[in-house]
Amino acid sequence: MEERQTTFSFTHKILLLVWLCQASCASAHLTLNFYSTSCPSAELMVRGTVRSASNIDPTVPGKLLRLLFHDCFVEGCDASVLLQGNGTERSDPANQSLAGFSVIDTAKRLLEILCPRTVSCADIVALAARDAVEITGGPLVHIPTGRRDGKVSSASNVRPNIVDTSFTMNEMIKLFSSKGLSLHDLVTLSGAHTIGAAHCSAFSDRFQQDSKGKFRLIDTSLDNGYAEKLMKQCPAGANPSTTVKNDPGTSFVFDNQYYRNLLAHRGLFQSDSVLFTDSRSSQQVENFAEDQVNFFESWVQSFLKLTSTHVKTGDEGEIRTFCATANT
Repeated sequence: MEERQTTFSFTHKILLLVWLCQASCASAHLTLNFYSTSCPSAELMVRGTVRSASNIDPTVPGKLLRLLFHDCFVEGCDASVLLQGNGTERSDPANQSLAGFSVIDTAKRLLEILCPRTVSCADIVALAARDAVEITGGPLVHIPTGRRDGKVSSASNVRPNIVDTSFTMNEMIKLFSSKGLSLHDLVTLSGAHTIGAAHCSAFSDRFQQDSKGKFRLIDTSLDNGYAEKLMKQCPAGANPSTTVKNDPGTSFVFDNQYYRNLLAHRGLFQSDSVLFTDSRSSQQVENFAEDQVNFFESWVQSFLKLTSTHVKTGDEGEIRTFCATANT
């Protein structure tokens, strides 16, 4: 009975959050079931594409979720990160490790056959990330749609608008605040690191190479045992393509293990570890580590805010035919 009551409460809270977001997003013209008439099977087709790709490659969900963050934080959620070409966001070195583009392109090709020039690439990116979380065990978020694709994509806008893994808490708070996201959202959305992987260079600043060419730990906030494993996985001179799982325990499951790792001083990035060492966020980390339902409820709310960041709607932007190129 207690388990049923918890599920009932969680479901109703999600429905309430969705209703509240729909009301708050009305001014931006994002609505639930935006494609109910113009392309009724749009969301189903995106979900099917994501599921098929994830069955073949279990790293796909983490890649799609990261792609959404890099899109929404630069120019808003407008698929500007998908545009190819010299000087675009996608060409910036900070985005060279992004992946998941082929999944978005596959979904777009299918939708162009079924509903030509109707479903935006921006909505596909948001829906694919939403589905990536649900497929890996996280909560299903009913997000409003109606985003339009941006026409501007500049590499110069990337660095000032994305979180660097070496960021301090103050730097992260400032950046998230500029996107209309709170400290609570920051801690919640950092939970995306419960899936996915990172290249060795993303956390190499936590180590220092000695005179013998070996790494030694210089970041005292990191657990020694965990640090030893990282140095074995990413020794000095490691192949630049080498990756390490963000959450080695349950790397393909969207759960609250990420926060448990932080309590054990096993956050992969400096920007992860600081969430527990900073008094402004440590209590929320502890709460999420102890209560997965609490984390999931917060995730729904913060994800809705993230995917509504500086969106283009109505007559703004366009509906691209191909996600990698703007219409001519």
